[in-house]
Amino acid sequence: MCNLYHLSPKDQVGTFFRSIPPEDYTAVPVGPFGLGMFLRPGPDGELEVVRGQWGMIEPTSRTRRPTSRAILTNNARAESIDSRKTYRDAWKAGHRCLIPAGWYQEPNWETGKNIWWRMRRADGVPWALAGIWSEWTDPDSGEIAPNYTMITVNCDSHPLLNRLHKPEPKLPDDAQDKRAVVQIEREHWDTWLHGDEAAARALLAPAPAGVFDLTDALQTDERLAAMGLETGRS
Repeated sequence: MCNLYHLSPKDQVGTFFRSIPPEDYTAVPVGPFGLGMFLRPGPDGELEVVRGQWGMIEPTSRTRRPTSRAILTNNARAESIDSRKTYRDAWKAGHRCLIPAGWYQEPNWETGKNIWWRMRRADGVPWALAGIWSEWTDPDSGEIAPNYTMITVNCDSHPLLNRLHKPEPKLPDDAQDKRAVVQIEREHWDTWLHGDEAAARALLAPAPAGVFDLTDALQTDERLAAMGLETGRS
């Protein structure tokens, strides 16, 4: 799962995604329930940049955020996205989007302490992360509030991403249910945004290890070696 990401630079939104960001667009870090951006099909067929809350709002909620601080809705599990009441209407309506990110952050615990990895692409282009969006109407003010979430999938068998997140010591390696966000490559954008549900689900898989910039992983390997510990590389 991901609880912090950085918006893509303004020029990359224009050139890579061929979209027109708002004049006041600023590439900043975004955390749960923060104000971020997502891309959805616009009326002219181009990708439309929409400012919204990173954290889905349950359709019948009276508040933008869950009343419990323990509930986060900025990540949605692919396995239950069609049944959880916060996400199912948007998923069934085909409200799929791309989330432009320069990097996103994940924790590595192999040294016994958390080391944050900034997950970047090796080719330097931005991530186009899979998400869904909705528009919630404030019952008190009538204001329409766009909101969105990232979709996550299991990555227990991934040679790089399975190194992330604190492991549960009581569970075997293949039952940790570690989670990863989903990258949608350019050639699949149209299918993700406009295809049927089955075609969209077929795209929900972790990005191959070769897509990632390994800078943080290699630095962690150096720390592990200095501690006399084995690296986490497969």
